[in-house]
Amino acid sequence: MSTVAKTATPKYRVELHCHLDGSIRCSTLYELAKKRDSFHGKKPFEDFMKDVTYTGVGNLTKCLEVFGRFLPWLVGDKEAVERIAYELCEDKAKDGVAYIEARYCPHLFANDNIVALKQTGGDVSPRDVVTWVNEGLRRGSRDFGIVAKSILCCYRGFPDWSHDIIELCKEFHNDTVVGIDLCGDEKIAACQQDIDAYKEATQCGIHRTVHAGESGTAANVTEALDVLQAERIGHGYRVLDDINVYDRVKEKRIHLEVCPMSSYHLATAGTEDFSKHPAVRFAADDVNFSLNTDDDSVFQTSMSKEFNVAFNKMGLNEAQLTAVTFNAARSAFLPEDKKQQLVRQLKDAHGVDS
Repeated sequence: MSTVAKTATPKYRVELHCHLDGSIRCSTLYELAKKRDSFHGKKPFEDFMKDVTYTGVGNLTKCLEVFGRFLPWLVGDKEAVERIAYELCEDKAKDGVAYIEARYCPHLFANDNIVALKQTGGDVSPRDVVTWVNEGLRRGSRDFGIVAKSILCCYRGFPDWSHDIIELCKEFHNDTVVGIDLCGDEKIAACQQDIDAYKEATQCGIHRTVHAGESGTAANVTEALDVLQAERIGHGYRVLDDINVYDRVKEKRIHLEVCPMSSYHLATAGTEDFSKHPAVRFAADDVNFSLNTDDDSVFQTSMSKEFNVAFNKMGLNEAQLTAVTFNAARSAFLPEDKKQQLVRQLKDAHGVDS
C-alpha cells in the first residue's frame, strides 16, 4: 500500500480531455526504454526527450511517430500501466486539478491477439489493461486527493475493437470508467460497429464524447451528434465553418473540449495566432467549452500552461476562465449528486457564492 501523502495544492481546475498514453512522464518513459533495452534509453536524457515529445507545428506524421516510438514499451506491462495512471493523478493534483477524465484505448497496451497492431502471443487482454488503469487511478485518487475517472476509446479504422470497448464500458460503468469516446482519423466515417457501440451506450446510460471537428469538418460534428448521440465534442473547432452547426452547439449548450496547445502543435485551429483561436469566439459567444491539455507530456503542456495561454495570448479574462472551469464541472460524466459536489468544491476554491 502506498504511503505517499496527499498533495496540499489547492484543487480548482477540471480536465475532461486528457489522453493517458500522451501524458506519461518523460522520466518514466526513460526508465521503461531502459527496461526494454531500447536504443532510445541509451541516449542522454536531454536527447531522449526529443524522441518522446513533439514541439513542432503542423506535422501530424511526426507527432504520430512519437507515440509509435514509446507505446511498445508499455505493452503487456502491468506495473508500467498501473504506474502511469497513478502518476497522472499525482501530476494533475500538483497542477491544481480537482477532477479529471483520462481517456485511452486499452487495446494499445494489450498483447492478446491484437492482430491489427501485431501485438500477439501474450496473455494481456484489453480487460486486463482496464483493471490495471482502474487500480492506478483509484490509488492515485486516494493518495493525492483528486477524483480521477476514465473514458474508453474506440478507434476509427479498427471496427473490431468497438464491441470490446462498449462491453468494458458496461462492465466497469462508474467503477472508474464513466464514458466512451471515438477517436482517430476523421476522414474515416463512423462504421456500423461504432454506431452499434454508441447506440448501446445510449441505451445503457453510458456517457458519450466524440473527437470531431478537429482535423475534419463541421459535418463530423453533425455525425457525432446525430448518428452517435454524443453529449460532448472533442475539440470541435470546425463548428465555426457552418453557422447552422455552430448555432446548434450554442443553443443546445453542447460541450466542446478545447485543447489550445494541441491545436497549435497539430495546426487544427485554423491559425497559429492564439488571438484568433476559435476559443476566443467561443468565449465571446458564451459557448459551453472547457480548456484541456490533450497530451501533456507529448506537447510539453499542463493545465497551468493552457490557462496562461488563454489569458495572456487569447485575451480571455478571469471571469471567462472561471466560467470555463464551471462549464467543465457541469459537463463532467458524473452522476448528478457527484457533479453538484464537485461544483460546490470549486465554488469554495474560487470564492464563488452562487
